[in-house]
Amino acid sequence: DRCVFNSTELNDIQYIRSYYYNKLELIRFDSNVGKYVGYTELGVKNAEIWNNIPSQIASEAAQWEVYCLNNVGNDY
Repeated sequence: DRCVFNSTELNDIQYIRSYYYNKLELIRFDSNVGKYVGYTELGVKNAEIWNNIPSQIASEAAQWEVYCLNNVGNDY
């Protein structure tokens, strides 16, 4: 998990959760895109499945606030 930001403005904060195997990024949730994106054949298949689970997307989107928004002041 990581937060990418250049200021404390809400629109400038991006939450990214990446899944890796053997140093290769398979899939990523990006709060700016609002869904999972696959980078390998397996990642694309999982992204299609996970993007069709509304509770999964809502849970990841909520992490933007929990993980990034509450800590951006400390990190900035």
